[in-house]
Amino acid sequence: MAQPTVSAGLVAGLVRFASTQGAAAGDLYSRAGMDPVSLEDPDNRLPFARYVELMRAAQDLTGDPALALHYGEAVGMSEISIVGLLMEASATIGDAYIQMRRYGRLAMEVDVVSEGPRFELVRDDNKLFLVDRHRLTEGFRELTEGAFAWLVCGPRRYLNRSPVLSAHFACGPPSYWKEYERVLKCPVAFDAKWNALEMHPDSLNWPVAQNPTYVFGILTERADALLAELEATRTTSGQVQSLLAVVLHHGDVSAEDLAKRMGFSRQTLFRRLKDEGTTYTALLDDLRRRLAVEYLEGSKVSVNEIAYLLGFSDTAAFTRAFKRWTGQTPGSFRP
Repeated sequence: MAQPTVSAGLVAGLVRFASTQGAAAGDLYSRAGMDPVSLEDPDNRLPFARYVELMRAAQDLTGDPALALHYGEAVGMSEISIVGLLMEASATIGDAYIQMRRYGRLAMEVDVVSEGPRFELVRDDNKLFLVDRHRLTEGFRELTEGAFAWLVCGPRRYLNRSPVLSAHFACGPPSYWKEYERVLKCPVAFDAKWNALEMHPDSLNWPVAQNPTYVFGILTERADALLAELEATRTTSGQVQSLLAVVLHHGDVSAEDLAKRMGFSRQTLFRRLKDEGTTYTALLDDLRRRLAVEYLEGSKVSVNEIAYLLGFSDTAAFTRAFKRWTGQTPGSFRP
């Protein structure tokens, strides 16, 4: 099973914020075992475990145990994730929560207590709650701290009143419990039955719409594409092609080498791919075909360079493969 991931934008935002609080970026990368290059594309995915390590390192290097709260207070989700942009482009708060439920995994994937989205609107005792259903209440309380800080502080930027009436945390109060009340600016309850924000009963109809309607359409199109990419990585086939795309230019990458990168044997890799109705050879061939077409249509690299990027031994071998895929030579296919 694929491990939970977090967007590079979210991670890079934490590095930038912790740096303003006195932590050296180099020390943060070293302590969390991260390569800064992996953060250049905000849509890149990193293991969730790395985010946990980064948060722990940042708390230590800044001397701030409440760093997750302060991160959510100071940095808006729209600054670091397409999920925040979608929420702020929504017509109402209710619509924003619908987008969060649908696309929230693009910002961060976590295990939840039962099948379904992480956040859920629940009516209980004639009150409306937004419940955070993740499993990491005790092991990583910072997960809810940061999420609730984003959800409470974000609307302050465009509303003259808060949609949140109170905040409830399933864990006990930490030593810095007063920071909860300062940041969230509402009554806070600890040792509660759930992690939840009590919402104003009419708040779901409050307007948001910080961006024009056409922007919302552009954002949802991009978010759908990213979600499809994320879903692809849940399959063995998707993981294989994601790894191959990074190492193709090294030449022929053996199935055994790739299986080691994925943490299991060559036989296990072949069995899983067979269960998905494909083979390692077919995936490699399909990836090369798609990338070849993309490179040629872009007209920015030569045929010789494309052959190298796709891991072929020489241009002739690439040309033979391309004719098999398309019936044309690379030169005749190029616009």
